Amino acid sequence: MTRSTPQGAGRRLENGIAWAVRNLDGIVAIAVALVVGLMDVLNQNMDDNIVSGATLLVLAALVYGSLTERRRRMADLQAATSGTSRAIEDLAMVRTLSGAEVALAHERARRATTRWVFKGGTGTYLRAVTLPECVLEAQRQRRSLSMKIDIINPADEQVCAAYARFRSTFGPGPGDAEWTVERTRKEAYATVVAAGWHRQRLDTLEIDVHLSSVAPALRFDLSDTCLIITQDDPSRVSLYVERDRPLYDYYVTELHQSREQAVKLDLREAVPLADEPTVDEVRRLLDRLGLPLPPSFTDRDVGDIIAKALRAENPYRR
Repeated sequence: MTRSTPQGAGRRLENGIAWAVRNLDGIVAIAVALVVGLMDVLNQNMDDNIVSGATLLVLAALVYGSLTERRRRMADLQAATSGTSRAIEDLAMVRTLSGAEVALAHERARRATTRWVFKGGTGTYLRAVTLPECVLEAQRQRRSLSMKIDIINPADEQVCAAYARFRSTFGPGPGDAEWTVERTRKEAYATVVAAGWHRQRLDTLEIDVHLSSVAPALRFDLSDTCLIITQDDPSRVSLYVERDRPLYDYYVTELHQSREQAVKLDLREAVPLADEPTVDEVRRLLDRLGLPLPPSFTDRDVGDIIAKALRAENPYRR
């Protein structure tokens, strides 16, 4: 025979009291009905007003119970729909951009930002627009600027070949040259040179370059106010995520982790570059950074890299 412990008895008492509180309206209705019914049976001369009043009291208790139950259901429904509302809100935190909206979103993001994080292939638009415009805004507003650039490693021929194949999959765009391994490497080298060149001309510019061995399919531009995700084809839809949204914070972490797995160049070791760098300066710069040019690259190839670094054409200006 199992003996009930004081703790078990106390728990049952607590459960019983809690049940009684939750169902107080029904208990009151039943109690009143039983009392009036017994009095009516035992006393045949009971006043009809008492019976009528008791009946109304029972009905009132039942109505109160019905309203209470409805409130409970409404609270449960609100709790359930709040999760749906949050999900809808999270979906609304991403909006699409197309055409001129993409360039306008980039322009607005550059105006007051103190940081810019880029992850992409070779950084052509970064060199042509983002980097020089962000530096110009920092100079105008006399503020510091932090830039982190994550591109493919030009010394990794395998990843350059993979990226060239990806860019060539759907054919070149209007007026666009063919993507080859050589072009890919030049474009990536040019981004490194551009980063070093701009760093030497703005003391408040903190710029890091990370070289990845993974060919990306998307480009990420993250500023103080938003995240813009684009593709290689400007005719395709791009995505815009405002700051203070969960997805923005997720990508802050994702981009950080990507850089952690890439090779970081120490631009503090960069050799000085003239306003119009020479071939020898660029060669020495890349050698100092541990990123020497392939032996097959001629002085003419280095000249192409310099032109791409400082006079890159906006690939989306048609």
